Amino acid sequence: MRARAFTLIETLVVVAIIAVLAALLFPAYHHVVEGGRAGGCISNLRQLGAALNLYLGEHEMTLPMLKAGRTDTSEEVPVIDNTLNQYAPEPRVFACPADRQGIAEKSGTSYYWNVALSGQRLANLRFLVIATPSQIPILADKEGFHPFEKNKVNLLYADGHATKEFTFFTGN
Repeated sequence: MRARAFTLIETLVVVAIIAVLAALLFPAYHHVVEGGRAGGCISNLRQLGAALNLYLGEHEMTLPMLKAGRTDTSEEVPVIDNTLNQYAPEPRVFACPADRQGIAEKSGTSYYWNVALSGQRLANLRFLVIATPSQIPILADKEGFHPFEKNKVNLLYADGHATKEFTFFTGN
């Protein structure tokens, strides 16, 4: 008795079904990968918050006098990557994993410093009319790196928590 083989039509139907399933699953896979990168970005902000706490411990609980950012690493201005670098465990924490535009490579970091806080003592910290540390942003994404998180950026707050928040700019 001879084994029955698949016909050409049956094989094409199976290939077509597999192609349709792959087409349906690819966007979901892409969304999961980008979500992982956004999570890595939040993790980096938390690590930078820990580095900032080490800095504060050595500088009488006074925040550093920093510029918001720079456009090129050749600029000699105090920013987070050349001030907190001795407290950060790994240089990669200054770059968001979703930064595909190379902003961190050019400027030294993927994050902006809130210049309104520069030089303030932690005990008297104020931003505009806000005096609650859990509502005062310290660091934020420079761009809208996260395509599935439209109008949201990652933020590090003065109390050390990091989260993604709605913002009015998209960074694009």
